Amino acid sequence: MDWADLPDLKTPYVLVQKERLLRNIRRGAAIATEAGIRLRPHVKTHKSIELAALQHEHGAEGLTASKPSEAEIFVRAGFKDVLVAYPVIDPERIIPLLRAADCNRASVTFIADSREGLTAVEKAAQAAGRSVPVRIKIDVGLHRCGIAAESPALEGLAEILKRSSALIFDGLVSHAGHAYGRTGRDQIGEVAAEERRLMLLARERLTGLGLPDAKISVGSTPTVFSSETFAGIDEIRPGNYVFLDLTAVRLGIATHDDIALAVVATIVSANEDYYIVDAGSKALTSDLGAHSSGGAGFGLASTFDDRASRLPVVRLSEEHGFVERRGGTLPVGTRMLIYPNHACPVVNLFNRLAVYDPEGEPSLWSVDARGRSV
Repeated sequence: MDWADLPDLKTPYVLVQKERLLRNIRRGAAIATEAGIRLRPHVKTHKSIELAALQHEHGAEGLTASKPSEAEIFVRAGFKDVLVAYPVIDPERIIPLLRAADCNRASVTFIADSREGLTAVEKAAQAAGRSVPVRIKIDVGLHRCGIAAESPALEGLAEILKRSSALIFDGLVSHAGHAYGRTGRDQIGEVAAEERRLMLLARERLTGLGLPDAKISVGSTPTVFSSETFAGIDEIRPGNYVFLDLTAVRLGIATHDDIALAVVATIVSANEDYYIVDAGSKALTSDLGAHSSGGAGFGLASTFDDRASRLPVVRLSEEHGFVERRGGTLPVGTRMLIYPNHACPVVNLFNRLAVYDPEGEPSLWSVDARGRSV
């Protein structure tokens, strides 16, 4: 069966090519296996229980989620080890997840980068009548969340962790998201090397503060794919690697043939300059790339019959996309594949994923944690 023979779904919809998806999943698993470290993938990319199960079949140990409500979906689905990689400062958002974890005999770990964050987790732990593992977030250059490895604030957090009976220190986490603003594997590799240096420094400082043997967990697909060594690292947390997108191609860590996710849209009108498709910002998003980095346009479009010819999506309305014609003569009604700049926010705009499997029947996977943003 050719992927153009998928069920006649109304456009726009998300199409996942399972063959490419599996190849990407195995690539991430092979990196972790070769380095002898844990793979804890980030489910914010796909928000799908079925896809998370596929990752576990291929060696993932535990999951990473963004928000407590997102994590709760996976805990209730039976996943036993979830890291919430977001600095939650409201204990009321944590308590329902801890209760779900108790009911499902799961372990849930939180992160913090402030006294307020640790206090929130501590209050939630006390309300739930249990102890909770916590990791400290280190800022390795993105300057979004986390504290600097050299910061005196690390001492204060260490003191809180040492004296709290409700918090269990579980190591360090980082996200080198600024790698998305680099060009080429060499530059990304430099970001990965600096991330590793700073994390080892933070661990050394914590050892001196009475918190020895801190596990180190690093994230971001570009740095995972470009790092020369994981010496001293215990865990990696890539997310986008399962689908990849035009940002990954721009960075040089993937080719167009690696991208596993596209939006299928229909040409509903045409003029001298553009094909107008029924996928606008409510389907493709207006994201230029992770952390708003580096991209141009809003995707590349091709037909099912000619996937090598790619036309840029140059403008978006809410429900319309403007695809450059470049002298083409495609008729109204033609379906197009649009590869997005950034796959992760695209998934969150849809309730399901249409999955094409060249060795089996097509299927629909639910985006189970869609909209879970608290």
